[in-house]
Amino acid sequence: MDKLAVIILAAGKGTRMKSDLPKVFHEVLGEPMLTYVLETVKKLMPEQTYLVVGHKRDLIMDYYKDWPLKFVIQDQQLGTGHAVSQVKHDLEEFSGTILILAGDVPLLSEKTLKKLIDFHRKNKSVATDLTAVLDDAGNYGRIVRGKNSEILKIVEKKDAGPEELKIKEINTGTFCFDKDALYAALAEVKPNNAQKEYYLTDTLEILKKKNQPVFACVAEYPLETIGINTKEELVSVEKILISRQP
Repeated sequence: MDKLAVIILAAGKGTRMKSDLPKVFHEVLGEPMLTYVLETVKKLMPEQTYLVVGHKRDLIMDYYKDWPLKFVIQDQQLGTGHAVSQVKHDLEEFSGTILILAGDVPLLSEKTLKKLIDFHRKNKSVATDLTAVLDDAGNYGRIVRGKNSEILKIVEKKDAGPEELKIKEINTGTFCFDKDALYAALAEVKPNNAQKEYYLTDTLEILKKKNQPVFACVAEYPLETIGINTKEELVSVEKILISRQP
């Protein structure tokens, strides 16, 4: 069986939360939002889970010190691609599938993540993006598709043209990668974008140009893929969780 390792991105400050806390440490119904992500990941029984921390990392490292985690420090927050590259050394001996997800998406279910992993393996993909179709794609990166389920590229909103902005299928920030393909592509990522950051999403276009299989797997329940960037979004997620309670 193909092995699984998980990388959770939790280094950001979350400026729009208007607080100095690490974004993932903001509470959702009395628990840091990151706890929801970690609980779900634990059910997948990965070989190893890596938590990339940066802003106020001591808070997070102390709080989760008894969890089955390996902490990886991202001193400078230079983008998602840069964050994942910090884990490369720890994964030298690993071969298999890497699941990458953000620590600020607390509603993702075990069922959805298993579906993504199974889809990735069944299609012998080197990279699979969990996507969602939204009526209002807002600030999310847009999925530019080719034939079948294949992705041509992901365009961040800040870098998107008028036609691309009309696309309703978005990148949720949750991915499966073949480990070797991931780090080969990351080595080619350049910060040629409005944010001057190393985007993890750029790896998909790099791999596609090498004629590697890159796919999109659409989430059945788009609500699960909501990320929390503002206090308003946090309240919305709390309401969803309350509505699920028996």
